[in-house]
Amino acid sequence: MKRLLILSFALVPLAGAARSARAEEVSHEIQKAPTSAAPGVPGKAAVTVQGKNGWHVNENAPITLSAKADPGVDLPRPKLARADLAKSTKETARFEIPFTASESGKKTITAEARFVMCQEQACKPVKETVALEIDVAQPAAAAPSSVKGSGKTSSKTSKSKTATP
Repeated sequence: MKRLLILSFALVPLAGAARSARAEEVSHEIQKAPTSAAPGVPGKAAVTVQGKNGWHVNENAPITLSAKADPGVDLPRPKLARADLAKSTKETARFEIPFTASESGKKTITAEARFVMCQEQACKPVKETVALEIDVAQPAAAAPSSVKGSGKTSSKTSKSKTATP
């Protein structure tokens, strides 16, 4: 009888460890895509939370995203909430951060997302920070043929003006 009692007590910590291990497994993945933009043209950078291993995004808990950008990038809405989600399912939540770059080069938007991941037996709050790289292209230079064309037009205009008096 004592042997059975000792054995049953030995199994209790193992059962607790199994529940704890499930709660410690990867609950989500943050996805981001490379973003390109042109100076002065509004763009969007996307951040997606994807549930993993039986975890899902809690549909009732608050979900927010706060963003900061490098100089030369304007964020008209640096704080986004659940109502701003571009996509919202049980497994996925996607924010699209609006921005406008004023200068070319490699820029970064740093976003902090706060959300709650749940599974059948537990929920846990999560805070993730992600860097979104933006490649802002050089503005296109004026085409050489249009410059020559306007030079010819102005020389014809100046000849006709001198012939008038």
